Amino acid sequence: MTRTIIRPPGRLDMPRWRELWEAREVLYRFGLRDIVLRYRQTAIGVAWVILQPLASAGVFSVVFGQVAKLPSGGVPYFLFSFSGMLAWNAFNNVIGRSSGSLVSNQALVSKVFFPRLLVPLSGVISVLIDFAVAFVMLVVLLFLYGVNPGWPILMTPVWLLITIMLALGIGIAASAITVKYRDVAYFLPWILQILLYATPIAYSLSAVPGNLRWLFQINPLTWLMEMVRWSTVGQPLPAAWEFIALPLSAIIVFFAGILVFQRYERGFADVI
Repeated sequence: MTRTIIRPPGRLDMPRWRELWEAREVLYRFGLRDIVLRYRQTAIGVAWVILQPLASAGVFSVVFGQVAKLPSGGVPYFLFSFSGMLAWNAFNNVIGRSSGSLVSNQALVSKVFFPRLLVPLSGVISVLIDFAVAFVMLVVLLFLYGVNPGWPILMTPVWLLITIMLALGIGIAASAITVKYRDVAYFLPWILQILLYATPIAYSLSAVPGNLRWLFQINPLTWLMEMVRWSTVGQPLPAAWEFIALPLSAIIVFFAGILVFQRYERGFADVI
């Protein structure tokens, strides 16, 4: 007879990766349910994935491109903004769906045993589908505007992976802390709103005054946007050090988020 012993994680323990792999069906089911619930009883369904970045890019093009007349590196401003929103939406959506996932599934978390880390991880599935649909729209726009980024577009999956790791590190930690402190649900959207404008998403880094540029250059999201625009719309090659700093920061943030999750998981059932 096989006997399974369930032990609470330590404060600085990593997850049991084999246990997560064996429970991958749970990850798939959570992700599938998220997709169904999001688009059930909607009139246009998955088209919202395209409409949202299109609308945002349109507004940014008018405000920053036409009114403020900020530079876009020779790329049509609408395309420039859309490429930035493509990466930002992936980052923002992963955090949004993972940060409140434990609280929204509190009945399961408190009554059924399974690796809790799978709950915030499951939100990535729907984000990947959203990204794929929006990326097809980006390719269409590239043809319409006659922009050829060349071979760097093949690096897009790498930047998507880094985006997801950065967002998951924050989202996983936030999901664990939210179980005990619900203030995070109010605090996090506010921080993300600030980051949206504090990161060169709707404008180019070259538009930032020289005396303030260092503030933007210490932001890993700035490096990410530079990489994404180099790959998708043919912007200049980023600095060599960013190719090292960006994946390194993503790895650090991701595993730091997991450690925070492990730190709080011991008390989930008691406070959720």
